[in-house]
Amino acid sequence: SVFVAQDLGLFEKVGLKPKFFFFQSGAPLLAGLKSESLDVVTAGLALAFAIGQNIPLKLIFWEANSAASEGLVVDPKSDVKSYRDIGKAKKIAAATGPCAQVALYLMAKKAGVDYAKLDVVNLPAPLFRNAFISGSIDAGVAWPPFSLQLRQEGYPVASFDEEYTPPGGVCPGLTAVRPSYLKQNPQIGVKLLQVEAMAREAIARNPQVGIDAYVRRLQLAPEVAKATLERECCGRGIPTFAEQLDPASPYSMTSKEGGLIAKLRLASEALHAAKAIAEPIPLAAIQDAVDPSHLREYMKTVGK
Repeated sequence: SVFVAQDLGLFEKVGLKPKFFFFQSGAPLLAGLKSESLDVVTAGLALAFAIGQNIPLKLIFWEANSAASEGLVVDPKSDVKSYRDIGKAKKIAAATGPCAQVALYLMAKKAGVDYAKLDVVNLPAPLFRNAFISGSIDAGVAWPPFSLQLRQEGYPVASFDEEYTPPGGVCPGLTAVRPSYLKQNPQIGVKLLQVEAMAREAIARNPQVGIDAYVRRLQLAPEVAKATLERECCGRGIPTFAEQLDPASPYSMTSKEGGLIAKLRLASEALHAAKAIAEPIPLAAIQDAVDPSHLREYMKTVGK
């Protein structure tokens, strides 16, 4: 939705003129937040690392749910045919820190396999293809669009996250704002939600704008872009605003122990168990970071 909003000039329609920076990993994003050179960010579990490092941040809405198309990709010659076979994998690729490592830990737990006994290679999803070709790995947890790109090239997705994670997965894509910037610009939250709503409506009305955005920004083949959009968009991968305000929803931003807070807490505990972080993120820190007030204001005034 961010790509589409940029392509269609939707930020300008609400009076915003953002300068965009794109990062391939969480480290430069965290550095930008620490230096206060970034005001608004859209990212995945890198935002949980920010909270864990005491970087002031307010999570204001879900922009995506990458768990919808993240999954266990395997070599077709491998003995791994589903997540239940993860113990049979010889070498498994999973980047340390992000959603992939969390998913692999939860996968192993559900399959009854000791995560510590898995031979895990710290490798990001964009490098899986060459690793499969060389025989360096026979399985890996890949996030979108690489999961579907690999599937297109003959490496099947044996299981998607929904098979081994709680409902709604554990890979939220969120938009967050620095608290001091929110204080200086109290309407920024509602304006960002207006942009998000217009982008969602544009994609629902004409999915081709989303496909074109993926092709142009991520250099995807059109068929991979279409497959990614179909899993990520519109009722499957992007929680509705109503779901985000519903305390009983797996995507809830209003529940103090369930929904998004539960997902971030589970991710934190999984990363600690996998020895990616020294200590789990305190529950109070997660609760303080999740701020549904802007979503409530948007829904009360102009929301649908």
